[in-house]
Amino acid sequence: MPGVRREQQLSQLRERIAGIEKRPPLASAPAVPQGERPGRYGALLNPPGGLLHEIYADQQRDGGAAFGFALGLARGLLSPARPAVLFLQLAHEGKEMGLPYGPGLKSFGFSPEQLIVARLANPVDLLWAVEEATACRAVAAVVAEMLGEPKALDFTASRRLSLRAASGGASVLLLRYGQGRAASAARLRWRISPASSQAPPFDTAAPGQPRWQVELEKGRLGPGLMQAGIGFLLDWTGDGFEPVGTAGTSGDGGLSRPAPSGAPPAVLGDRLSQAG
Repeated sequence: MPGVRREQQLSQLRERIAGIEKRPPLASAPAVPQGERPGRYGALLNPPGGLLHEIYADQQRDGGAAFGFALGLARGLLSPARPAVLFLQLAHEGKEMGLPYGPGLKSFGFSPEQLIVARLANPVDLLWAVEEATACRAVAAVVAEMLGEPKALDFTASRRLSLRAASGGASVLLLRYGQGRAASAARLRWRISPASSQAPPFDTAAPGQPRWQVELEKGRLGPGLMQAGIGFLLDWTGDGFEPVGTAGTSGDGGLSRPAPSGAPPAVLGDRLSQAG
């Protein structure tokens, strides 16, 4: 009977969804050879695809740091089979937030041709574009920036994104701003803020590499690895992310708490040379 078949199909679908939700988020993360990267952060430094991430910055002014962190995650997903990353934002918000700087992408290991930028008219169109992009086998990751709390991005929409990412194999990185953290189906939620970079050894007055203060607010990076509530400093190097040892730690990605919300920003160019 049609009604019985429908119930059977729904039951099978529920079982599939339950199996996906119970699966460890980064169980398929590739192994990292000992001595090359700290084991605690191996899954972060070599992220697998097919995950929904939320990347939060408490202040909109920290959007550059959040976007840089998302690019760093996306870079680790690029491969010959998946050579493209999409960056999606709303057209009216793009005028406020700006666009990625092409030459600057090279410092994150991207050729400008690898980053495809699209601006959508409204949140519904943007979420549709994210879902469609995850189905493309050439896409490694989709970075989607949305200001505020649009009604279209509710828990149901986030679950759809999570399932589509898991099915298509491309990760979805949602950039959000503000201190509110609504419930969502994201497997990992990051809190990002900029941190003062370390001065280069060859010129202590020159600006250093990008550095982030990172906290994993939700999720877990596999058994025995990083769990929610842990904060740390992260540098960018030519090989990707590199955990930073801090005062009082052993230097293996030293744990520290994120800077309190609303901390005053660093003085612009405070370490640049005043000569000339």
